[in-house]
Amino acid sequence: MPEHPPPETAAVRAADESPSALAPLSNPVFRMLWFTWLAANTTMWMNDVAGAWLMTSLAPSPLWVALVQSASTLPVFLLGLPSGALADILDRRRFLMLTQFWVAGIATVTCLIVMMGWMTAPLLLALTFCNGVGLAMRWPVFAAIVPELVPRPQLPAALALNGVSMNASRIIGPLVAGAVIASAGSAWVFALNAVLSISAGVIVMRWRREHKESPLGRERLASAMRVGIQYVWQSGRLRAVLLRISLFFLHSTALLALLPLVARSLPGGQAGTFTVLLASMGAGAIVAALQMQRLRKLMPLQTLLFTGTALQSAATLIVAFAPNIYVAVPGMMMGGMAWITVANSLTVAAQMALPDWVRARGMSIYQMALMGSTAAGAALWGQVATWTGIHDALATAAVSSVVLMALAQRLVVDRGIEEDLTPSNVFKVPQAQVPPRPGRIQVNIEYRIDPARTAEFMELMQESRRSRISQGALEWQVLQDLYDPARVVEQVTDESWTEHLRRFDRVTAADVQLRDRKLAFHIGEEPPRVTRFLIER
Repeated sequence: MPEHPPPETAAVRAADESPSALAPLSNPVFRMLWFTWLAANTTMWMNDVAGAWLMTSLAPSPLWVALVQSASTLPVFLLGLPSGALADILDRRRFLMLTQFWVAGIATVTCLIVMMGWMTAPLLLALTFCNGVGLAMRWPVFAAIVPELVPRPQLPAALALNGVSMNASRIIGPLVAGAVIASAGSAWVFALNAVLSISAGVIVMRWRREHKESPLGRERLASAMRVGIQYVWQSGRLRAVLLRISLFFLHSTALLALLPLVARSLPGGQAGTFTVLLASMGAGAIVAALQMQRLRKLMPLQTLLFTGTALQSAATLIVAFAPNIYVAVPGMMMGGMAWITVANSLTVAAQMALPDWVRARGMSIYQMALMGSTAAGAALWGQVATWTGIHDALATAAVSSVVLMALAQRLVVDRGIEEDLTPSNVFKVPQAQVPPRPGRIQVNIEYRIDPARTAEFMELMQESRRSRISQGALEWQVLQDLYDPARVVEQVTDESWTEHLRRFDRVTAADVQLRDRKLAFHIGEEPPRVTRFLIER
């Protein structure tokens, strides 16, 4: 299967133009991976349900039960960036396939330990953590694959469909897990997980995606991670997205982390009660996901985020103080709607702010923020519930969520500026006269600027700095000649000659526009002079 979509057919063109939320499913590869993702997420929810319910028997304190959620999500925070870097530099098909086999292996070991009666609370947390490693490794690569399968106009719909997959699995997984636990025991949930994960891995194995190696070779892992961090840090839009997703999940996870105990406290609370509540949340999320395109047209991003946060807080209060399951179920459905509204809106914003070459790394950092705040929130609210009680902890989370999101909206403004991140080959790649020795490369670009416009040019240079650092440069500075004020030199330092050449592969249409804006200030008869030096050690 080619790495990019095949030439357009009439059906594909019609799908591109269709406003339907289901349009991306007309792509057979996206459809295949969508069902694979559904199976993968189903195993995740089955594992979480079986683990959380098993923990209520092994160690029923609120903290231990909440730590199951922390153990499941913490690996994404710890391993998200390395996995994102690997997903950008390795064959994504093989990488995704291996993550499925890893999850299958952990599920098999967990099943055997439960069957042998050797399971303890610390061991359950350790195995849940290992299962989370598989989630940490597979999420960035899947997030990076989706944009290469669908046209950019369909990307919001494709991401909404991924939300449908996630939340359909939130219904299917708990229902299946609850039925298996009630009829056969928790061990068989883990056995079924192993079978489903192996099946998903085999399906991915059959996908014939062509992996194209860079002529410059693979990036070193440490360098790839550094560049990913630099890109995200230089993007004001991504920083705003990370803050909002962290605040939302830090508070919204309180409901999920304490839900097993809320379910037990309801009249007639059993494993089935917990399953129904989770499934209700998934059902609400699916309804909202199918309406996301309509919602985005009705409300701007900031309004969607605050409305979703307020609804999530209201849902948390409803479920916390529900006298029975008949009141709790509508509350969970409202929570699911709010959850997908916020998560999908921020995911689309993050994807739109990332070029293809750094997409997996950028989305892994996004997922690190999401899962890190989820893990921290689960532990935080579990401890608060231990000190004050389940209802008080949920009420505190609901109120503080709205307050902090309102402050974030006011203090950290996302101006919504979308750059054209289409790859561009306009810049001419330099050729070295002799192969450079190992060492850093310094590039000097010398401009002639009207001294009366120096302040204006220096302001534009800050955009140049952001662009160079985003592409992977180690250092950047601008110099003005004290004896010739019209002479301004831009200096860029790269890690090596190879990394210098990689920056040319990362040039986008927005970078070309920035180059043209800088050239508009140049008053010299010749183009700006570019020189390159090897920095001796």
